[in-house]
Amino acid sequence: MIGPVLSVVVPAYNNGRTLAATLDSILEQEGVDFEVIVADHTSGDDTRAVMEGFADDRRVTLLDTPAGGGAARNWNRVTSAATSEYLKLVCGDDLLRPGVLARQVEILRSTGAMLTACRRDIVDAAGATLMRGWGLRGLDERMPGARAVRTAVVAGSNLFGEPASVTIRRDALKAEGGWFADFPYLIDQATYSRVLLRGQFAPDPEVGATFRMSTAQWSVALSRDQAQQARAFHHWLRAHHPEVLSATDVVRGDVRATLMAHARRASYWVLKKRMG
Repeated sequence: MIGPVLSVVVPAYNNGRTLAATLDSILEQEGVDFEVIVADHTSGDDTRAVMEGFADDRRVTLLDTPAGGGAARNWNRVTSAATSEYLKLVCGDDLLRPGVLARQVEILRSTGAMLTACRRDIVDAAGATLMRGWGLRGLDERMPGARAVRTAVVAGSNLFGEPASVTIRRDALKAEGGWFADFPYLIDQATYSRVLLRGQFAPDPEVGATFRMSTAQWSVALSRDQAQQARAFHHWLRAHHPEVLSATDVVRGDVRATLMAHARRASYWVLKKRMG
C-alpha cells in the first residue's frame, strides 16, 4: 500500500482556542494524499482535549511531547514521526488556504526544488487582517537555493515566512538533522537555509496561509535577542559557507536585521491592543 505523499505536522502548545480551526483548514484540503501529525507540548489549557476531537479521522495521529526543550523539541517531535516525501509544519494557531497543499506538492514535484514558499496574510488575535500577501520579496522566481538564502540574509529578514507558508522535501530536512535550533528565534529561517543549500528554491505565487499574531509571539519577536541571533546566524553562515555570503553581505544583513527589530518594536506599540 502506497502511503501519503505529504506530512502536515502540527506542534501544539496552549492552542486550545485556535487549534480546531487550524486542523479544519488542513483536513479540508483536497487534491493530494496527506497525513496529519499533532503533538501537544504539555499545554496548560485544553489543547489536548481539542486534539481528541480529531482522533477518529484516519489521517490524524495524536502525540504528546514531554515538557522542556522549547519549540525545537516539539517541532522535531512531530517531524520525526512523519513518513511522507514532503513536509509542511503548521503551528497551532495558523491557517491554510484551500488548495495550498496540492499546489505546493506539485511545485516541488515538477521542479525538483528542495523548498517552496508562498505569501501569507497576517492577522491579529481576532482574525482581522493586518497585512495582505506578505512575503517573498525578491524571491518571486525559481533560483538556486544559495541565491535565495543570500537574498534573505541581505534583507535582514525571513523572506520565506513562517512554516505554514513553506513545504520542504523531508529527506533533505532529515539529512540536515531536523529543525536547526542553534539560533532559536530563527529556527525556521536557519533550517530553510540549510535545506536550500542542497538545491533550488521554487516560489508558490499564491497567498496560501494565514499567520496569526499574538502578544506571546510579539514578546518573542521584539526581544533584543532576535536581532542578536540574526547577526550570529549571518556570521555562522559566512563561516560555514563563504561561497554563499561575502563579508559585505553579512554587514548589510546585520544592519537590516537590527533595523527590522526596531521596526517591529515600534509596530508592537501601535498594534499591541489587537494582539491580545
